[in-house]
Amino acid sequence: MQVSKVKTIFFGCILCFMPTVFLKAQVNETKATLIEGIIVAGYADNGGYLNLVGPAIKFTNKPLTVLVGLLPSLKFKEDKSDSGTKNSLITPTLGFGLTSVYKHFAIQIPLFYNGKTASSDGKWNVGVGVGYKF
Repeated sequence: MQVSKVKTIFFGCILCFMPTVFLKAQVNETKATLIEGIIVAGYADNGGYLNLVGPAIKFTNKPLTVLVGLLPSLKFKEDKSDSGTKNSLITPTLGFGLTSVYKHFAIQIPLFYNGKTASSDGKWNVGVGVGYKF
């Protein structure tokens, strides 16, 4: 075999395997997590709520994290109207608010909107909640 063919094969092999070496050097080993997120329970509008913090803008300065975003929630409130028809005890709703997390402890200030009804105007209701970050 000629020297030029050996050089060509050698440099060809280097070019083929070099990207693999660089890619493996940049891979970070991460451990798998079963669940990740923040769950919060609290009080708003004369009833309780339970939510998982949804899409948000996140500011982090370890160990403190502040999130401003949407809060997909379940509201728990008994309908005390005298009419024959009543709302369900559990209602899904979407809130907006501020969530602060220190290590694994979360404090939340949500805003929920109640639409206009025959007996009341539409208004924003402020709440407060505590939770845990997984």
